[in-house]
Amino acid sequence: MQQYYFFILLGYLSGSILFARLIPKYCCGIDICALSRDKNPGVFNAFEHAGPGIGILVLCLELAKGFFPVHFALNILDPGQRMFALVLAAPVFGHAFPLFHFREGGKSIAVSFGCLLGLFPDLRPVLTLAMFYLLFSLIIIIEPHLVRSIVTYVCLSLASVRSFSLPSIVLGILLISLIVIVRHMLKAEKEPVSIRLLRRNR
Repeated sequence: MQQYYFFILLGYLSGSILFARLIPKYCCGIDICALSRDKNPGVFNAFEHAGPGIGILVLCLELAKGFFPVHFALNILDPGQRMFALVLAAPVFGHAFPLFHFREGGKSIAVSFGCLLGLFPDLRPVLTLAMFYLLFSLIIIIEPHLVRSIVTYVCLSLASVRSFSLPSIVLGILLISLIVIVRHMLKAEKEPVSIRLLRRNR
């Protein structure tokens, strides 16, 4: 049981490193949270305010901080144990509610992809998440992005209950979705919601 606690703590601390805030600050001398409208220490704002080079670096680090704690744990712990759900969700919780900036965390999208990638070789969860993001970005277009993300993670939760067999993995995905949705709701702004279908050019 101590090993599970270790990896939960490791994942939380890893998630608490806000690369989207740190890398632009030390490489470019800018605070993306101060510059951006939503004050979010996330990958999108790193791309927008620090450029594609910094944005790609931040994206890789955000994915990695979710991937490595989960993947290492997957090779040491029994993923069938319910405690593994907390291991899976810990980096996401760390990013959303970081240790030293508890109220200033991010929306946790990139790190949630990293955590689900950490389940490799089982790519079904991360591909399901990607599929719903693509669906609601390219075919059934939901705007603004905040609402799109909430709908995406609700659908991920429903799909995981129906499609994945290990209860611990399902519970972990539900926890990840809950954290992401709560974090988005805390950053919600009043914007009109629109849903439209992609129209093919004739």
